Amino acid sequence: MNRALILSLLVLAILSACGPGTSPTPVADAVFVDPGTDLGPISPYLFGTNYGPMHAVTLEVMPLVEEAGFTVLRFPGGAWTDAADMKPFQIDQLMAFAEQVNAMPTISVRLLEGKPETAAELVRYTNIQKKYGVVYWSIGNEPNLFTDLGQADYDYTIEMLNENWRAIALAMKETDPTIKLMGPELSQWNESYDTTPKDASGRDWMTEFLKVNGDLVDIVTVHRYPMYSPANGPVTAEQLRANTRKWVGEVEYLRALVKDTTGRELPIAITELNSDPSSAQLQDFSPDSFYNALWYADVLGQLMNADVFMVNQWVLSQRSTGLGLFKGSEVRPTFYVFPLYKNFGRQQVYAASGVTDVDIFAATRDDGALTVMIINLSDEEQKIPLQINGRKATEAEVWLLDATHHAEKMGIQPFASGGSVTLPARSATLYVIE
Repeated sequence: MNRALILSLLVLAILSACGPGTSPTPVADAVFVDPGTDLGPISPYLFGTNYGPMHAVTLEVMPLVEEAGFTVLRFPGGAWTDAADMKPFQIDQLMAFAEQVNAMPTISVRLLEGKPETAAELVRYTNIQKKYGVVYWSIGNEPNLFTDLGQADYDYTIEMLNENWRAIALAMKETDPTIKLMGPELSQWNESYDTTPKDASGRDWMTEFLKVNGDLVDIVTVHRYPMYSPANGPVTAEQLRANTRKWVGEVEYLRALVKDTTGRELPIAITELNSDPSSAQLQDFSPDSFYNALWYADVLGQLMNADVFMVNQWVLSQRSTGLGLFKGSEVRPTFYVFPLYKNFGRQQVYAASGVTDVDIFAATRDDGALTVMIINLSDEEQKIPLQINGRKATEAEVWLLDATHHAEKMGIQPFASGGSVTLPARSATLYVIE
């Protein structure tokens, strides 16, 4: 049973009358944690980003990158994947960087005009000759956009994707049968059949891919930039707040589609994720804004609830847009989401909010600490009760991310009378309760 379904059933259970051995019903206008309701391990690969030849970081910020808590690096990331054949020295550079950052690398090989023998040679060099042991490999980047973006000067069809992807995948697996294949890396996933990518004749790219290659793919991958607008109008706080509620549904639709089409239950990965894919920056709610950081912190919690296997923020470093966590030596606010979650537990427990625009996520750590992340998306300070079932907490180590605190450790702080917490406007607060 997947985690989102478990959460739904728990909500139904706690809204019903409470009997012996059940969790008490969360009170309206409060946030609630039940450490005794174990939801299972959180995937370590939720805290990833994209990195490639076009996204190097400066020496000045390398200490921050090393300590951020990135767990996975997708390489080379973006359209560069299908513009050139990767060279062995670039694999070596990736592996050195991944070791420095203490993150797992995933590698994308060329699909558009790519050759099976070239991809197989990359696998051979990486895992047989150099013994790097890279497990997760993908083929191509957003093939549904090859024609629209001018990467292909012809109509790149679903049939071409299926034929080319399969030939490359088989060659790679023949070289190293232990690798796991990720795909199809489609753009702009959504919540229903009517809203997901279609070809010129109205056929669904994901469905058709799974019909042909569902037997070979190990992790189903999509990209998502929910604030995309053909008019590229400025994003608003209201749009970002509303969007946080949509992620579980989008993942559940994909999971159901995979099951219905292939008969298999496959892990889900969102290998490119940010709010607005345009070049917008220096706006109140563009990807380089503080509110984007708050939105991303909440989205990670929602994807945790949806039991997603891997998430890769777009992108580690980029100067031309607001999407990078770094712009040269400048640190963008969304970067600080990663060191904040670095202190979060890895065994999820049940948490629920009865407060509008306040979300809560909870997990236990290996050292026994209970970690509680509370995100206040609203424009107002909130003072609300924190209920922890079966546990009386008097104090917590507090970490704060808001407009003036960059995932800063605020020290040990006592809870107010009755266990209430005060949440600054537009903030993410992590409580570590021993």
